[in-house]
Amino acid sequence: MKQFNGAFFRDLWRISKPYWWHSEERWSARGVFALIIILNLFMVFISYRITQWYAVFWNALQRFAVNAAWHQMLIFLLLATAYIIAAVSQTFFTQMLEIRWRRWLTRHYLDNWLSKSTFYHMQVLGDGTDNPDQRISEDLASFTSQTLNIIIGLLSSVTTLAAFVFMLWELSAMITIPWNGALYTIPGYLVWAALIYAVFGTILTALIGRPLIKLNFNQERYQADFRFSMMRLRENSESVALYGGENEERHHFLRRFAEVYANYWRIIWRSMRLNWWVSGYGQAAIIFPIIVSMPAYFVNKAIGIGGLQQIASAFSQVQGALSFIVSSYSSLANWHAVVDRLRFFEQSMDEVRVIRETHYQIERKNAPNLQVKHLNVRLPDGRELVHDLNLDVRRRERLLIMGPSGGGKSTLIRSLAGIWPFGDGEIGLPEGERPLFLPQKPYLPLGTLRDVLVYPFGANVDDQRLQQILHMVDMSSLADKLDDSRLWSHVLSLGEQQRLAFARVLVQKPQWIFLDEASSALDEPAENRLYQLLVEALPESAIISVGHRSSLLQHHQHHQHCLRLQGNGAWVLEVVQQQGPADGLHPAPA
Repeated sequence: MKQFNGAFFRDLWRISKPYWWHSEERWSARGVFALIIILNLFMVFISYRITQWYAVFWNALQRFAVNAAWHQMLIFLLLATAYIIAAVSQTFFTQMLEIRWRRWLTRHYLDNWLSKSTFYHMQVLGDGTDNPDQRISEDLASFTSQTLNIIIGLLSSVTTLAAFVFMLWELSAMITIPWNGALYTIPGYLVWAALIYAVFGTILTALIGRPLIKLNFNQERYQADFRFSMMRLRENSESVALYGGENEERHHFLRRFAEVYANYWRIIWRSMRLNWWVSGYGQAAIIFPIIVSMPAYFVNKAIGIGGLQQIASAFSQVQGALSFIVSSYSSLANWHAVVDRLRFFEQSMDEVRVIRETHYQIERKNAPNLQVKHLNVRLPDGRELVHDLNLDVRRRERLLIMGPSGGGKSTLIRSLAGIWPFGDGEIGLPEGERPLFLPQKPYLPLGTLRDVLVYPFGANVDDQRLQQILHMVDMSSLADKLDDSRLWSHVLSLGEQQRLAFARVLVQKPQWIFLDEASSALDEPAENRLYQLLVEALPESAIISVGHRSSLLQHHQHHQHCLRLQGNGAWVLEVVQQQGPADGLHPAPA
């Protein structure tokens, strides 16, 4: 695990730079951040004035000067009010900047994750990133909040140090050290004392707290894995219930939670050691400036109570600024873990992009029909599934793709869809016409039934037409539930989900329909009716489907040609029903 080294800060800069340098919000973000800095400087100025106030007020009390004391109380009231206004304003603008930065980062990461099916490639091509949903939803929130708070805290420490170190240096001239019967004055005595105290504390804090970086990183991963495993049960609740797998799932959950539990105990013990040291360090800092100032108070009486209070306050400010790492180490460790998780997420997306750019050599062109020329489809290990495929599928034509399991049927469909990167050749489709691909298990988005039917293109269809289509696919029971919001993938069986997928085709009316065993959960009569429905309702559309059932070949009106993948890249195009020369499907010329 990396520490706070150059690699960490390069990762931090890479994540932060796009918003502050290239986003459309960069100028407003810089303006708000500048305002936060100004408010911070003002708060340091008020703290400086209050520290000066200590000497005057306590000296007035020591002299029993009642009027002077009440006058100083009024001054303190004004200073405290100004400080409160500045502090509240700084918090408001910091939170405003935080949520705006998070909004931009969320859009940025979502765009990269969804672009060119990166989310799919990360899952099937690489090792995959654990819980990308958490990276985007939680880690980005933690990153923006912690980055702003830590940077503002660091700036505050720097400005505080710059302001109070001079005051403490001047006050050091009042301190004389008796030694061998003589009095000595050490230039900057109090400054050096604060520096030695802070450096000593920082070194010990880093040694004690360094393991927290890795522990926090692991804790986020273990908790996300535990949550994701329960989400998987919710998504597959029916299958688990049918298997009777509750005990196995419980064992699986407890095993994952055991990792959360064990790692959290490691964090507790390490944090306890750190807290022992930090608490002791903080308490000692209260009395330490008094101890180093006592010679001037008791021996030569060079300072009074007011001077002692001023020294204690100024020393506290300088020591606090120098001890920023000590007081913030737990937050810094968690911040490091968040930056690491986001950077690893970006690296996973980068690796997928490299694979896609390196291996994806399939040229996609604008063509009047579906034209496939010299297409080779491979697995990541280089094994060829389809070799030198040439096809020309025109509108109104219907092609069935068959072959043995693992022969490359679904992978060929993925290549035609443009989401499978391993291959080369040429695929042409009419520009501007969005094809619709139906997988074996349909995706039903969260939302109303209407949202499900118009997904993904958002077709503008009135309720009467949607109800009519539901009747056509034998889903009449849902006709009055268009505005119901349910977890439809759990409410409906796989067969009912496939019927909705066919209804979605009728709603969208695509010119090019790709069905990857989209009717596998239906009985043969229902499958035949739905295929016939597509042929009759969308006579101008081309249908390319993957299937196993011989019934799909027996009904000539469903498919006119069959592409058989035979393994080892070989393929054969068979005629199911003879067509006229004007509209017959045929291999594209090599």
